[in-house]
Amino acid sequence: MATVVLTLLGTDRAGLVSAVSRLITERGGSWEHSQMAHLAGMFAGIVEVAVPPDQVDALVAEVEALSDQGLRVTVERSSQTSTPAIQGERMSLHLIGDDRPGIVAEVSSLFAEHGVNVEVLGTQVVEAPMTGGLLFEADAVVVVPTDVDIAALRAALEALAGELMVDLDLHDGE
Repeated sequence: MATVVLTLLGTDRAGLVSAVSRLITERGGSWEHSQMAHLAGMFAGIVEVAVPPDQVDALVAEVEALSDQGLRVTVERSSQTSTPAIQGERMSLHLIGDDRPGIVAEVSSLFAEHGVNVEVLGTQVVEAPMTGGLLFEADAVVVVPTDVDIAALRAALEALAGELMVDLDLHDGE
């Protein structure tokens, strides 16, 4: 099977996922992994698809034709499988604190300095239950390379959490 990655963006409406999944199924493909969200009235998604090699061109043409229905689609053919780009220990991160600009930039910069790969990142801003202010919350799955000292990484994250005034937890597994 060939691997194709689709990115989708359009005004949110019922039936978008159905339209894409129908085309994948009709070409003998399999919907492997995806992340989708409703953001500011827009539908945004990314999908990894496995499809027979002789069906790739037809699938790409059909999915790109969805632009006629207001869905912008970008297609990337990949030779990679779902194996991690970086070998190491998979860990989960949970962060919560008062919302302010720069939190993702600071945390991702620290990860980059240590060679840590961010595989999955989900964020949201929610109202604080008691104070009525806004809280920023993030959950991530990261891969820490085998040559990185996890204790040192945790210490660096704890120091950063103190600077940002957020609660941050890095733990084993997903």
